[in-house]
Amino acid sequence: MHILHFQRLEDLRIDHDKTQSEVADYLGCQREVYRRYEKGTRQIPIDLLMKLSTLYEVNLDYMVGLTDIKRPYPRK
Repeated sequence: MHILHFQRLEDLRIDHDKTQSEVADYLGCQREVYRRYEKGTRQIPIDLLMKLSTLYEVNLDYMVGLTDIKRPYPRK
């Protein structure tokens, strides 16, 4: 099992000019909870990872470190 690349959460947020509070609001959680996801001190649920992949338009494989390719797979 691969460990989520927590730094990618922060990098994606910053690349999209979002604050932790904005992302937390989007996910429906408190800013402190989201901060812990970014720092890796709290495991992020898959449903929230899916929401973030949609927000940032990256695939889940990128978010969890299985690939360095950001773009989602083409839809059929």
